[in-house]
Amino acid sequence: QVQLVESGGGLVQAGGSLRLSCAASGSIFRINDMGWYRQAPGKQRELATTISSSGSANYADSVKGRFTISRDNARNTVYLQMDSLKPEDTAVYYCNAVVVQKPGYTLTYWGQGTQVTVSS
Repeated sequence: QVQLVESGGGLVQAGGSLRLSCAASGSIFRINDMGWYRQAPGKQRELATTISSSGSANYADSVKGRFTISRDNARNTVYLQMDSLKPEDTAVYYCNAVVVQKPGYTLTYWGQGTQVTVSS
């Protein structure tokens, strides 16, 4: 079993910044991709950004240039630096990790979600 624990959400004014963290713990052999998804009220969950184990990142067009994903493989932790926040960034942000628990056994895990609210 693997747990993903997120932290760092909150309320911020438009134009401000927040930094989210997500730490994975438990039965982990290796973590492949990690990422952040978000779900706004009344909308489907959408991909914000992902990062591979080697550090290659991908971003949704809506966050490109404003959000930066990074990870610390030694700590099994992924970060999301969010700058120039907009009210439309308001959502619950979920951490995601593709975890190899043993060779040939891979599962995807989700964090519990952290609320980010951007006021105008």
